[in-house]
Amino acid sequence: MNFARKPSRKQTAHEWVDYLRESNGLGGILAKTEGLVKLKLTLEQALAKLDLEHLRSKIESGWSSSKENTLFLLVNNASIANRLQQNLPSLINELQKLGVQCTVIQVKIKPAPARWEMKPQESAQDRSPARGFNEIAKKSWEDLLQKLAPDSELRKTVERLLRHKPK
Repeated sequence: MNFARKPSRKQTAHEWVDYLRESNGLGGILAKTEGLVKLKLTLEQALAKLDLEHLRSKIESGWSSSKENTLFLLVNNASIANRLQQNLPSLINELQKLGVQCTVIQVKIKPAPARWEMKPQESAQDRSPARGFNEIAKKSWEDLLQKLAPDSELRKTVERLLRHKPK
């Protein structure tokens, strides 16, 4: 079998980027990442032209996977979303002037992070195993035992259960 030679470890960063671009699996990922970086820079330019540059750090952008030419903008809160909604036609126009093929922009609010704290579970060694029945369960089994016939198999089983499960 003829396998492709492994690249040497003495390559420079530029050579590695070229290798990643040529790679079958990683080339697509690298291209999408570079495309998102260019989109972010173009979006920042468009926001600056609309005097909304103070919002650039509060916006995450990305393309819709289901709709063509649809840009998603994720924002932290509703006030930023409303401000962007008011300026969407101008923003689309500016993006098209800068070479971005965008016909629709959807503004979404990011979900808030959870406000509770996850605590680790107690380890199995820290917990003591349950031993026997509590008083209510023991009384219920004893009441059942009184109602059963003296020669039934169920009575023998309940007696054995009560014998082996002390409190």
